[in-house]
Amino acid sequence: MYKNPEWSYSAVLYELNIRQFTPEGTLHAAIERLPFLRSIGIDAIWLMPIYPIGIEQRKGSLGSYYSIRDYEAVNPEFGTKDDFRSFVDVAHALGMRVLLDWVANHTARDARWLSEKPTEWYERDAEGRALVPWDWSDTAKLNYANHDVWQGEIDAMLYWVREFRIDGFRCDMAMLVPIEFWQEASSALHREKSDIFLLAEAEEDNLFDNAFNASYQWNIHHIMCDIAKGARRVWDLRHAIHHERAKYPRESMRMSFTSNHDENSWSGSEQSRFGAALEIMTVLTFLMPSTMPLIYTGQEVGYDHSFAFFDRDPIPEESYRENRTTELYRRLCALKHSQPALAAAERGGEMIEIENNAKDCMITMVREVGNSRVVAILNLSPYCIHADFNTGIYVGDYRNAISGERVTLASHVERDIEPWSYQILIK
Repeated sequence: MYKNPEWSYSAVLYELNIRQFTPEGTLHAAIERLPFLRSIGIDAIWLMPIYPIGIEQRKGSLGSYYSIRDYEAVNPEFGTKDDFRSFVDVAHALGMRVLLDWVANHTARDARWLSEKPTEWYERDAEGRALVPWDWSDTAKLNYANHDVWQGEIDAMLYWVREFRIDGFRCDMAMLVPIEFWQEASSALHREKSDIFLLAEAEEDNLFDNAFNASYQWNIHHIMCDIAKGARRVWDLRHAIHHERAKYPRESMRMSFTSNHDENSWSGSEQSRFGAALEIMTVLTFLMPSTMPLIYTGQEVGYDHSFAFFDRDPIPEESYRENRTTELYRRLCALKHSQPALAAAERGGEMIEIENNAKDCMITMVREVGNSRVVAILNLSPYCIHADFNTGIYVGDYRNAISGERVTLASHVERDIEPWSYQILIK
């Protein structure tokens, strides 16, 4: 596995849906909001695909970001290459990294490659038509049995690194193409930029074999949703966290989230999916071991809306205002940055559990590295819990990371804890 970039260990990632982020829906307009994102504590921007979108079999009025006509161009809907260059320059000047979304499995059905490359670059049916992967009728499946396709993809990725100095890629449906391709791509990208960062939209065991730095935490996300709905209990979450720590290499990172473009558009806003549990689940994404937390477009202002995926559906200007949710994210980002115990991968502390009397509802945990200690008391249930636990060696004076208040953690804690409530203490 390649060494993780230094910036990534304590980083918070932001997924930017250009089409919906501003009333204008352009890169130029998005640039104006980068200082605000940085003020919250965002370290890296993942841009949903910026490339021209196919017209053939287009879905909705504007089509899917993930139906790409040209890997080396910018969608005129969003602006020009100069606009993108300015976006990267401003982000870098603010201290943020920029990741591009990469779709290696397929292109649009009217992509440049379909007319410019040999027929063997695509999987085809008996009539010679490019195959449609799954039910994605606006796309054409690339043929990874042809190594020329590998080199074409790698060359296109290198184009953005060389010409625009981007910092990495979020790789769409990474498990649908051979891991050997990602290993070859990763090697080429690291030769060009040693601190490149690669995030896989997948959870397979082999992703960290000289390919990716981070992968999605899909399974845990779905368990969190089920707990919020009362369909599962904390036992399942606890088991999944420990299972994943044993399953993946110590150096691997996992992206934790309460929302992203898929969940938001197809399953509903985070408010509708988590209800009263949303705040504590948001907090949890910053506390779990090995994780890099994600904030999706609009979450930073608590925008309660499920975006249309194939059409313009921007956040209204009057809804994009700093509020209580913004302040929560700002405090969580500051916590992530200031506490080495919460760093991802091998830099952070393991999740050490303090035994409590309600393990089906509560997690009482510690993460600790050197002089950095974070104690979390989490009631992940809709019930008022009469908690009872001993703190052992973790007794002492702390500061509440959210309120700033001084707190003394006694050797024996026995008190009522309200539904979906939490306490984060830092030493």
